[in-house]
Amino acid sequence: MRPLGSAALILAVLALGGLSGPALAASYDFVPAPQTDLNRIYRIDRITGEVSSCQYGLQEGTVGVTLCYSAGEGAGAQPPGEYGLVASRHEREGGVFRVNYRTGQMSICYVFDERVVCTPQMTPSPAASTAAPTAATPSVSSGMGASPQRP
Repeated sequence: MRPLGSAALILAVLALGGLSGPALAASYDFVPAPQTDLNRIYRIDRITGEVSSCQYGLQEGTVGVTLCYSAGEGAGAQPPGEYGLVASRHEREGGVFRVNYRTGQMSICYVFDERVVCTPQMTPSPAASTAAPTAATPSVSSGMGASPQRP
């Protein structure tokens, strides 16, 4: 009896279903909010970019409850892509960045009024990412609730 070649072996495993379906790729990614006193986890659908979130909540007389927030404005399904979540290192930040690894677009997602909301997806322009801030390209402060600084 002749041993199977590597290509034949791979085809045999695939035919038996050993490497198909969920074993090839996970549907969701999970990332904690960077805020150190917040027990919130964000979830993203890696294909659609839809974002939701859950956290632990106290409830008298029980071990507690899981509070979940569904996708609200801007957090719903986006054009198909390769999405992920990235938490900043800002210890007081309750939100996370939604990134599209194929296009480079980013948005910020956070819980607001018991829903997860996200800002519109944006791609930084090459000129803005290499140039120093000017009156035409305002810088952003690094504090909580960052807003453009005015000259």
